Parts: sequence; C-alpha cells; structure tokens
Amino acid sequence: MHALSVWLEFAVALLLITVAGSRLARSGDVIARRTGLGGTWIGLVLVATVTSLPELITGVSAVVLADAPDIAVGTLLGSCVFNLVIIVILDFLVPGRSFYSRVRQDHVLSASFGIILVGTVGFSILLVGQGWGVALGHVGLYTPIIFGMYLMAMRAVYHHEKDNHVAAAEGQPARDAHTSLRAASVQYALAGLVVVATGIWLPFVGERIAVVMNVHETFVGSLFIALATSLPEVVVTIVALRIGAFDLAMSNLLGSNLFNIAVLVPVDLLYTEAPILSAVSPLHTISAVSAIMMTAIAMVGLIYRPRRLLFRRLAWSSLMLLSLYLFNFYVLYLYGS
Repeated sequence: MHALSVWLEFAVALLLITVAGSRLARSGDVIARRTGLGGTWIGLVLVATVTSLPELITGVSAVVLADAPDIAVGTLLGSCVFNLVIIVILDFLVPGRSFYSRVRQDHVLSASFGIILVGTVGFSILLVGQGWGVALGHVGLYTPIIFGMYLMAMRAVYHHEKDNHVAAAEGQPARDAHTSLRAASVQYALAGLVVVATGIWLPFVGERIAVVMNVHETFVGSLFIALATSLPEVVVTIVALRIGAFDLAMSNLLGSNLFNIAVLVPVDLLYTEAPILSAVSPLHTISAVSAIMMTAIAMVGLIYRPRRLLFRRLAWSSLMLLSLYLFNFYVLYLYGS
C-alpha cells in the first residue's frame, strides 16, 4: 500500500465534497425564500441534513461494510467538534464586528439540544465502560433516547421559529432571484447524490490512512474523516456568509451537530455485534466533552455578543473555540497513536 495513493484518494474525496457543497447554500437559501420557511429552519433541517449526509453514509458503511465502529463514532463526534470550530472561520471573515452579533440569539435553543444529545453519548460511553450499559438486544438503551430527543429538538425549534419570526423578511435584497424553486430543488438533489457517493467511499480511505500512519482508528475517524465529512458544512457556511444568509450559516452548523448524533440511531441498529458504544474506545469521551464545552462557549457568544475583537478579527469566544479544538486534536493524537 503506497502512502501517496492513499492521500490522493483522500484529496479526491475532499474535492468532490467541496464541489457538491458549493451549491447547497445557494439552493437552500432559494428554497427558504421561495417556500417562506425561513433561513433558520431551512438551515437546521434541509441544509444541515444534506451537509451531514457524509456522516450518515460514512457511519453506516463503516459498521456494515468496513466493520469499523471506532471510525463511525469518531466521525460523528469529531464532526461535531469541527463544525463548531467553523464558527471561528466565520467570525474571522465577517468585517467590522463579530459574527455572533450578526445572527439571532434564537440559535441558543438548538445549541442547548446539541449539548443534551452529545452529553447523552459521552455519558453512555462512560457507563458502558463501567459495565453499566443497558441494551435491548444488540441496541443500546441510549438509542431510543437519542431518537426521541432529536425529534423533540426539531419540534421545539420549528414551533419557536414559527411563533417568534416571520420567515422571509420583507425589504431584504433578493438573492439568486433568477433561480426557481424547481431549479434549486434539482441542484439540492444532485449535490446530495454526490455527497452520498463520496460518503460511502470515505471509511475505507480512513482505514487505509490508519494503516499508513500507524495510528488508531479513533484518531483517524475523529480528525481526518471528520474533516472530510464536514467539508460541506465549511463550504455551505462560507457561501451563506458571502450572500448575507448569516442565520442559515449558523443554523446549518448547529443543525448538523444534532443530525450527527441522531445518526447513531441507524448506526447502532445496523451494528449487530453489540451496542455500538460498547465496541468503541473510551477516548471518544474526549471529543464528546470538547463538543459540549465548545457549544457552551458558542452559546455565551450568542448571548453576550462580544464587541471587542482580538487581533481586530476574532471575538474572545472564537479564540476559546479554536484553543479547545487544537487541544482536542493534540490529546487524541497523543493517546490514539
């Protein structure tokens, strides 16, 4: 196995996901305006679902085809961490004032549900490690809990959005006014197909990277594969930022984290050897705790709306997000090698 060929495969996967994700923000923004559903709800459900399809497909194929539960769970939790550090990129790209002051504080609701869901996963890994896991056959008790919490989160955010905000505000400049709802829907579907195909390929590339680098699959899944599967979020949020759809960008990131944890439901159902969290490394709790802390920092930024910018570009909350991400990377590499 040649290292160059493995990294070339990884680079091609990154390119495919980047190209496919480049249309998701624009088509999602058009769908939000044409249907009147609003950027927050579209970002949380429609766009976040598509940009998180690599995590879904990678997680499923990792356990069904590659028998790599560590890559499946590592990809999901690692993507949650990486999605939150994307806020740092957005904050850096917004001129004049912080990104947190450009979006609505309502995102705290979906962020709170994100903490609950990620916390459930981390707590379950610790319990299983102590021999206290409860299972229904080969499915962990945490699986129906996660599913119920995800549905509750979607319902709560939908009703909050419906009750407190008019969808597409009048007087805002039209974006992609020439694109019809039908055309945007076609672009959405085609981009999703590319993302699905690439997601099936990624876990196999991840296993080969683990062999070439001589590191544990936990590290590969949490860092390299999580990076690749999070590229749609990167592209979509940056494009959304450029067209002025700030709430679409933020809700896509937070919604993707909710969806990532919900992906554990089909992954656990399809992994028939044992409850999925009993077959993975306890190192994944590091990513879970990092995601919880980073989400809490983002919530503080949304509520406090920092005015002072460090280095004239970043809010202090963004600097804390970046620091935690780098620390998470270092610890996983240190103990996963």
